[in-house]
Amino acid sequence: MPEITDEDRERVELLRLVSSSKHEFKNLTLEQLKRLQELVEKKDYSHDKKAHKSKVKLLGKINVRIYEITEGRGIWG
Repeated sequence: MPEITDEDRERVELLRLVSSSKHEFKNLTLEQLKRLQELVEKKDYSHDKKAHKSKVKLLGKINVRIYEITEGRGIWG
């Protein structure tokens, strides 16, 4: 069984914040979003097709939110 690293714990904690509510995603800071992006990109889900698909989808949402924050507005409003 692989050892659980501090990065794994940090990634899981950030993912818990995001998944606890659909609005929690908007409460993350830019730094938290960038860190989550980095941690998710590092994790290899190639062995699990569904997990890999979820990873790609989550990275897309993170990118959109980072864009919204850096541009100072939402894309749709």
